[in-house]
Amino acid sequence: MVDKYIELLLKKCINIQNKEVLFINADIALKEFAERIKNKAYNLGVKEVYIYYEDINVLHDKLLKLSMEEIRNDPYFDKSIVDFYAKKDACFLILDTEFPEVLDDIDPKKIAMSKLINKKTRPIYREKVNKGEISWCIAVVANEIWAKKIFKNDNNAYQKLENFIYKACMVDTNNPIESWKSYIKKNLEIINKINDLKIKKLHYKNSLGTNLVVEMPNESIWNSIANQNKGLFISNMPSYEIFSTPDYRKTNGIVYSSLPLIYCGERIDDFYLEFKNGKIVDCNAKKGKEILLEIINGSENDCYLGEVALVNFDSPIRNTNIIFETTLLDENAACHLALGDGFPECIKNGVNMTKKELLKNGINQSDNHIDFMIGTEDLEIEADTKYGKKLIFKKGNFNIWKKIKKIKKKYCQML
Repeated sequence: MVDKYIELLLKKCINIQNKEVLFINADIALKEFAERIKNKAYNLGVKEVYIYYEDINVLHDKLLKLSMEEIRNDPYFDKSIVDFYAKKDACFLILDTEFPEVLDDIDPKKIAMSKLINKKTRPIYREKVNKGEISWCIAVVANEIWAKKIFKNDNNAYQKLENFIYKACMVDTNNPIESWKSYIKKNLEIINKINDLKIKKLHYKNSLGTNLVVEMPNESIWNSIANQNKGLFISNMPSYEIFSTPDYRKTNGIVYSSLPLIYCGERIDDFYLEFKNGKIVDCNAKKGKEILLEIINGSENDCYLGEVALVNFDSPIRNTNIIFETTLLDENAACHLALGDGFPECIKNGVNMTKKELLKNGINQSDNHIDFMIGTEDLEIEADTKYGKKLIFKKGNFNIWKKIKKIKKKYCQML
């Protein structure tokens, strides 16, 4: 299973073929797995593999002991090494894992500051990612601490979590690469259909109290792994979402979280956000309100939306009935939104626009991008489309595909 997963990550997720340089970002707890990836990459002809190891315990100690000013000036938080390899047009593989409760005694302001510095010190990488000039993937990997938090008092916790991850990533199939190719082909059909609707506005409602209207920019584009850089690589493993970027200036109403948000190891639970003219004007949380406020006020425009994503409630990850407490998995279990940076590829010609031009066209620009889950079993989403109003989500799932031809036929008759 490990070898199959590594082959999937290298050959499909970052499309390693004909690439000379690979950059791997991993916590030291994943050293054995990262080293196996390095060896496999060399066997596939890669000339240079650089592994950038982090250590959650070192991070904890630094954040605990250092002042805010010392954090700003400590080279540990400087990630400019990423830009060094971005200039080399390296492939980037980020191994994502969780360490629940390790940072519970850290001031949320320090956590938010460290994240902000991390992103600000790699602008070249971020620009190349936005323009689709490099292949990259964030892939989920298990560790013992995380597994024992999910499966308490279970001697086989690590193996259980690892097996769930393999299932979510289709590693348990005969040929994971072909399985993802098949999924991408079907997903592309859905993307083409939803883009044909020319959605102008989305109205979310559910029994939690969500009543939110999100408007889309002119010439918006819905995307997924099916056409990320023309399907040459998969940026998130796993990924079952269809996403776009809203007009950050035109969101109004209130939205409630449906799953916890884990941010730098901190848990934010049972929270709501209220928007007016795109901006968050009120919020609260039963747990983690301080860190939620730090996210909202973290950097310029973090108080506006940068993403809308559609995911069936009846999805492979949601059907496990497990809250994995990591965004990479949990965001694929429910419809979600994201605060902060928007996606240039989600508007026509956006990848060729400057930041000022993107803002002018309603695409949010920020140093952060934080997903949070809002999908529920009773979520309904009504869309304003070029064919009129359409309930595209009903009882938490897509309510659209079988009726598209009928809607288009009626629309054409009206014309």
